[in-house]
Amino acid sequence: MKNVIIMNGSPRKNRNTAKMCESFANGVKEAGGEAEIINLYDIDFKGCRSCFACKLKDGKNFGRCAYPDGLIPILEKVSKADGIVIASPIYCSDVTGVTRCFIERLTFPFFEYKEGYPSIAPKKLKTAMIYTMNVSETLSNQMYPDMFDKTEFMISTVFEKPVRIFAYDTYQFSDYDKYVVETFDKNKKLKHKEEQFPIDLQNAFEAGKNMIQSING
Repeated sequence: MKNVIIMNGSPRKNRNTAKMCESFANGVKEAGGEAEIINLYDIDFKGCRSCFACKLKDGKNFGRCAYPDGLIPILEKVSKADGIVIASPIYCSDVTGVTRCFIERLTFPFFEYKEGYPSIAPKKLKTAMIYTMNVSETLSNQMYPDMFDKTEFMISTVFEKPVRIFAYDTYQFSDYDKYVVETFDKNKKLKHKEEQFPIDLQNAFEAGKNMIQSING
């Protein structure tokens, strides 16, 4: 049975990004695969320490991260999987800090400092990125014209190029009246949540099915 690891890079385990992860996982299972969701905010780790143990000639850790923290067993699990999904809300015009740290730790050991930066990953994993954000698709295209390409560059270098799944204009608060949110119309937000977010969830579900079908060839 093919296995897909889904990394949730949101600190909120029951909101938009988490629900997109769950839908993707359900799609994987529907297609006959196994899916595991891991919450990055539950893991005690930081970004790359630039120790270069993963690049040391004849080193015992060549090609894999050596820093002994809570991420090591997760990285080992991912290296043996058939697919990986990285999901993140957009905070301050980028993926969350822990998501960025995870991408560093996951990808840096898996390419060599040789011409063309060849991948030495154990598998050419199928990949997907789930992005959730508070702005509309139109604003996203204006504000983040190249952010997604930059985020995915290292992933595409060592694995396959990610499939992208988006949820735009998300419903941020359970009760908008409790917060200072003058730039957003709570009624329009609620309408979008009720009408569009179910479609976003279905898109994530279908992407999960498609990943397993792609893995199976």
